[in-house]
Amino acid sequence: MKRVMAIAVTLVVASSSAAFAQTSSTVSLAEVARQEEARRKTATKKATKVITNANLAAVETPVVPAAPSSTPQAGAANSSPGSPTIPGGQAPKPDPAAMKDQAYWQNRISQARTELSRTQMFADSLQTKINSLRTDFANRDNRVEREKIQQDLNNALAELERLKKEVEKQTKGIAAIEDEARRANVPSGWLRPQA
Repeated sequence: MKRVMAIAVTLVVASSSAAFAQTSSTVSLAEVARQEEARRKTATKKATKVITNANLAAVETPVVPAAPSSTPQAGAANSSPGSPTIPGGQAPKPDPAAMKDQAYWQNRISQARTELSRTQMFADSLQTKINSLRTDFANRDNRVEREKIQQDLNNALAELERLKKEVEKQTKGIAAIEDEARRANVPSGWLRPQA
């Protein structure tokens, strides 16, 4: 089968090069050179500008605002209306759980599921390759070819084992995200796959 394919490819290449030789023989090399020279003369040259340090304007150093002092000032001066203050005049730090909205959870779970899907797809295609290599190994008589196939098969089996561990790790990661969401009282609809 490989010989037939090689012969077919050789015939196609030979026929295309013969057809090219026939068409290119009608135009002489001198004519092609004249045409290229005329094209270069008519082509507009784009002006290029070289920028050096001398061309650059002096950059002003940015003004850094002064850091707020740690001494408490008047409570009314530090706080805006409606914002709670802590003794010492500092505003409370926002709760990180309050900043995790629906988009955060959907993005996080969808990225984890996409990675798992990608890894599973790669493992499935690798399993197909392994099956093909096993069949190819059984059908070969040449010792050198069998050794090469066996080496490829061993590499593919090692990679498949690594991918299985990765799938297990990613599955546990998704379960951990779901568990974290349950503890944070996230609605279950936020974690459902989007249609």
